[in-house]
Amino acid sequence: MLLSVLLQATATAVGVSKLGATIGAALVVLGAGLGIGKIGSSAMEAIARQPEASGDIRMSMIIAAALIEGVALLAVVVCLLVFFL
Repeated sequence: MLLSVLLQATATAVGVSKLGATIGAALVVLGAGLGIGKIGSSAMEAIARQPEASGDIRMSMIIAAALIEGVALLAVVVCLLVFFL
């Protein structure tokens, strides 16, 4: 009797962890997209104000976007590991 209750609770917990991993991956992708979009819009505004500094601004934008993308990729991999394991 107790074993069947424990097995049922474990099966329910696995479903909840998969739901959490799915929601976590979605939030990571949404946050990264919003962050990179904000970086791009701010960089375009800065270039419009100071066209002579466009090279430096563009380089900073690319570095920041790459760092955000790297963190997002790591978070999605962790969520996928939780989902499949």
